Amino acid sequence: MSGTQATPLQLTQSENPCFKSSKSVSSTNGSINCMSGRDHESCHVPNPIIDYSMLISNDCLKRSQAINDLNQACLNYGFFAVTNHGIPDSLIGSVMNWLSKFFNQSDEEKRRYDTNDPTDRIRFRWGGRTQRELLHMRAHPTFHCPTKPADSMVLTEYCERMREMGMQLLRGISKSLGLEECYIENKMKLESGYNVFGPNYYPALSQSSDDKNQIGQFPHRDPGLLVLLAQNVGGGLQIEHQKKWLNADFPPSSIFVIVADHIEILTNGKYKSLLHRVALNSEVERMSLPFFFGPSLDVTVKPEPEFVDDHNPPSYRQMTYKAYLESNDHHVIEARANLNKIRL
Repeated sequence: MSGTQATPLQLTQSENPCFKSSKSVSSTNGSINCMSGRDHESCHVPNPIIDYSMLISNDCLKRSQAINDLNQACLNYGFFAVTNHGIPDSLIGSVMNWLSKFFNQSDEEKRRYDTNDPTDRIRFRWGGRTQRELLHMRAHPTFHCPTKPADSMVLTEYCERMREMGMQLLRGISKSLGLEECYIENKMKLESGYNVFGPNYYPALSQSSDDKNQIGQFPHRDPGLLVLLAQNVGGGLQIEHQKKWLNADFPPSSIFVIVADHIEILTNGKYKSLLHRVALNSEVERMSLPFFFGPSLDVTVKPEPEFVDDHNPPSYRQMTYKAYLESNDHHVIEARANLNKIRL
């Protein structure tokens, strides 16, 4: 169902001067902690940090360091936290407030968007036993959101800022791969890229809840190029690293970024899509704000020639982004991954 529609989001284009190689000094101010329990060892893993102010700086050495840090994060982890991104806490708070009002509406109002219409630009779903609720809204090429609550312009502004950040990160990732900075932007036709804003709401768990410490969202990967994530409380998100499940505790006010399926496909597996899940371990309500940054729906994504040779044949079948999202009879707005289906 379509609600409020706005004009296409406009990106702020910044100048991109020289990029020169320099030795990376990786910044690791956050932490990732292993889960405790019989099946998990205690450990401490550095949380890769990307200083966004360095990535967009006019200082070539700072930008080069940020790009090298991006390379290390994508190559060794599949995730990173972005600091100094300039998105005000007040804007994120306003988005959280708007979504809290939406999720606390009557079931009847929310069910307006619980549909299976092929023209859907907005879709609401319940998560079954976990009582999770999710709202998917198409954010680009045109923006759509529910008509209630009012004052939805905060969502538009938030998605504009996420999209601008995603574009700058992908330019940095292109450079980290030894390519021109607009390589991914041009190959994936990001001017008309398909972006989905998909907030999740997890109600508070009582101390006596049988669901405490259970999985609220099972292990999965995400489609698209990147997922940019903010959340209202610490904890809950868990990532797989070196065959261990780790709690992701990223720095306050940072944006957590996940490498998604179509970066893995494009790079022929050099940068891996991150396997992650959500644990129900909070006694307060949890809200997460994933922004799925994808290619244009009509782009055929495949391992690009720069990542294929006699020793590294293509590991994935080529497929349009739209066909990928619709595989297994899903709708594009659901943003479902299906990487195993196209592995060769």
